[in-house]
Amino acid sequence: MANADRGGRPAEALGATAVGTVQARVRVARLGLWLVVAVLALRQVAVVLSTPRGERLTDLETWVGPNGVLHVKGSLYDSTQFTGTPFGGLVLKPLTRAAEQALGWGWTFGTLLLVVALGLVAARALPQPVSRRTSLLAAPVAISLLMLSLPVRNTLYLGQTSIMPVLLVLLGCFAVRGERTSGVLIGVAAALQPTLLLFTPLLWFTGRRRAALSTGVTFAACTALAWAAMPRDSYTYWVHHMAGVGLGGRADDLGNQSLHGALLRLGLTGPLEIALFLLLGAAVAVLALRRAVRYAHDGQLLLAVAVTGCAAIVVSPTAWQHQLLWVLLAIVGQVGRRDSDRYVWPVAVILIMTLPARMMVPDKLILHPLRADLVLLAALATAAVVPFLSRTSQYWQTPIPTQYATPVPSRFRHIPLVPFLRRVITRPNLLFELLLIRVTYYAYAQIRLAAAGGSNSAGRVTAEEHGEEIYSIERALHIDIERWANHAVVQVDWVRNFFDFYYESFHFGVPLAILAVLYWRRPVDYRWARTAIGFATVFALIGFWLYPLAPPRLMPGLGFIDTVHGPQNFTRPDYGTLTELTNQYAAMPSLHFGWSLWCGLVVLILAPRWWMKALGLLHPLFTLTAIVVTGNHWVLDAVGGAVVVGAAFGLTHVLSGRRAHAPDVAGNAPRTDVGEAHSGGARSRA
Repeated sequence: MANADRGGRPAEALGATAVGTVQARVRVARLGLWLVVAVLALRQVAVVLSTPRGERLTDLETWVGPNGVLHVKGSLYDSTQFTGTPFGGLVLKPLTRAAEQALGWGWTFGTLLLVVALGLVAARALPQPVSRRTSLLAAPVAISLLMLSLPVRNTLYLGQTSIMPVLLVLLGCFAVRGERTSGVLIGVAAALQPTLLLFTPLLWFTGRRRAALSTGVTFAACTALAWAAMPRDSYTYWVHHMAGVGLGGRADDLGNQSLHGALLRLGLTGPLEIALFLLLGAAVAVLALRRAVRYAHDGQLLLAVAVTGCAAIVVSPTAWQHQLLWVLLAIVGQVGRRDSDRYVWPVAVILIMTLPARMMVPDKLILHPLRADLVLLAALATAAVVPFLSRTSQYWQTPIPTQYATPVPSRFRHIPLVPFLRRVITRPNLLFELLLIRVTYYAYAQIRLAAAGGSNSAGRVTAEEHGEEIYSIERALHIDIERWANHAVVQVDWVRNFFDFYYESFHFGVPLAILAVLYWRRPVDYRWARTAIGFATVFALIGFWLYPLAPPRLMPGLGFIDTVHGPQNFTRPDYGTLTELTNQYAAMPSLHFGWSLWCGLVVLILAPRWWMKALGLLHPLFTLTAIVVTGNHWVLDAVGGAVVVGAAFGLTHVLSGRRAHAPDVAGNAPRTDVGEAHSGGARSRA
């Protein structure tokens, strides 16, 4: 009876039931992930095959189509349309007739099969030990990430062959038996992309010397075969263009994510640029190979392969987007001693490899170099900078656990609704927060832009009708003060200039400043405040979508003066509708006032002194005045902003309970009223 629970069931039976439940959940999750893979594959096929014939598979059409360069009896490089090695052209030539017959379906499905094979091999190559759950879920997750990545999407859309070299290297390193066979596969990959010869020293210094020799011999044999079959093309590629330098598009194009392309974009040209490229490229290659050898000896061969592949991107004369798949493989590296830091590196890699650079980096002049070379910087960081953990590190299996505050009791039984959302005491990772803020804001801007819907003229008509409704309600409530305030402020230049400046300058700066202070001084409150402003923004987007509203300055015939943007021409049929920059009809609710009210409430709740609280409340007061007197919002827009902020704080409370007490200065050690940090009942490390 000592081993039985109150219902008479043995403890062993309970344990077996729990294990069975976990296994069932894993099976369901695995099935769901494979369904995701199938949906992504179908979507890629639909995108490619629904594109008009002349716009899809353009690179493949250029090579093997009826007028493709591989049909031409002259040189492959008479035009800039073919940039591969002569051996690549030799391999593709016999496929031209078959490719013509199945230029859409056959090539697309064949590429998808290569992606699946690549994901399966990568999943099997994960550094050991891995849990059974990880081993079961790794393959569909890997294939899904590959499907979503920009290199694979470009490969499918353009009809490229760049997946093949990556797959050949992974097969040579992980799938085949025998060093000679492994070397042959990697040698063929190098014959298709010469910079992959960097894998030869990796094989040599990790003890696979037969594979290294076989790689070199295979590369030389393939190159010699192509030289014998196409001597003119081989001379053009290897001698005249020095391993393909100068072939294809302009090397300083944004699509070229190699070090050579970055230096050209910085304005360096001629012998200086060449010397600097060779010097820096050699340094990166040596450092990357040393790191790769160390990771290979540590049992992380897949990470070693990713580091070497990223070095090949950096030192290549041209590395177009469809050739950048090596960066995604670096996701297997573990970075950070803290448990909360473990997700930063993989999330950053996934975002960089799946989202356009314009989503990751704001369009500011000072950030243009970062925006232009984002993938190159990721490859460079992987090859030479990021301190990946060794498997012998004490933090490999047991990172420093996350510290949590003691939950604050609530008056209501079912709050918090989501108990696992415990208040974290430790400061979140700054890079992760910046990525989150940037991607979230870009998504917000795009949704706000699309909220007008329909045509420009239709969006304007609907928004103006809603404007008349709001104006009528305000007149009925006797709060229609917008026109009076607008004309009163216009009469006093310094007042007008002040509120114009306040409207334009404080909307983003004050919330970001408050978040920065909370992040540094009070991490517990930072997470609470960040969640609230996030919910408020989501609710506002719903309002923009459901109720497009013309602000007072865009209502013709009412006599409002646009003090910020200047006189407007209402005779233009699409004036004031959706533009390339912003949705002019996203007025209800007012996020100008909503975010300022969030600032005021956060300062009111958290500020330690009364004068700070009073100063914080001045911001929403000034913002309310500014949005009304400049003609950018109705008074009821501010009411809507207050509603979404109140709903956001309410939802935050419902989901995660009452706000936890803040830790001491800088968030380094919790006070006694916060409670002991815990992780599975164990005291966290110092």
